Amino acid sequence: MIIQEKKILRKQISSVKKLIPLEEKIRRSDAVMERLLEHPEYKKSKKILFYWSMDDEVFTKQTVIQAYNEGKEVYLPVVEGDNLRIRLFEGAAAMVAGESFAIPEPSNDSPEASIDDMDLAVVPGVAFDAQCSRMGRGKGYYDRLLSASTKEGRPYTIGVCFDFQLVPKVPVEECDKPLDCVISETSLYHK
Repeated sequence: MIIQEKKILRKQISSVKKLIPLEEKIRRSDAVMERLLEHPEYKKSKKILFYWSMDDEVFTKQTVIQAYNEGKEVYLPVVEGDNLRIRLFEGAAAMVAGESFAIPEPSNDSPEASIDDMDLAVVPGVAFDAQCSRMGRGKGYYDRLLSASTKEGRPYTIGVCFDFQLVPKVPVEECDKPLDCVISETSLYHK
C-alpha cells in the first residue's frame, strides 16, 4: 500500500516539475540556497555532504562551489552499485561522469570519507513534509547512507526542496530515515 502511495506521489511531483521552466527552477533554488546559507548548522559546519543537482532538483552547484571557495570541506556522493560513497569535491574541473544518472561526481582518486565524518548532509528528495519525512526516488541510497551513521545526532541532515514538493504527509516505511530539518523557498521545518 505505501509503495503504491509513493509511486503516485512521485508521479504527481514529477508532473509539476515538468511544467516549471528551468530558469524558474534556478530562481526558486536561489531562495532555498539563501535560506540554507543562513542556517546555523550550515554556518558552523566544516565538513558538508552536498549533492550535485540534476535539472529537476533544487540547484546546488553554485552553493557547492561557494562553500568550497569559502574553505569548507565539501563532499559529494558517488554511486557505487546500490550504495553511495562520499568523496571530496576538489573543484568542478576535477569531476567525472558518474555511473548512474550521468551526474558528475568526484573521481575515484578523490579522498573518501565516512558519513560519520560529516557535520552536515544536504539531501535531495522528491517530497517532504512538516515532520521532516522525506521520500526519494525509490532506490534508498540516502536512507542507507544516513542509517550507516554511528554518531548520535551527526551529521545534521537538511532536506532542500521547492515549495511544491512539500506535502501534508509523506508515506513512510520503517527503512525511511527522517531528516533534522527541511528548507524550501518559503518554509523551514525542524524535527
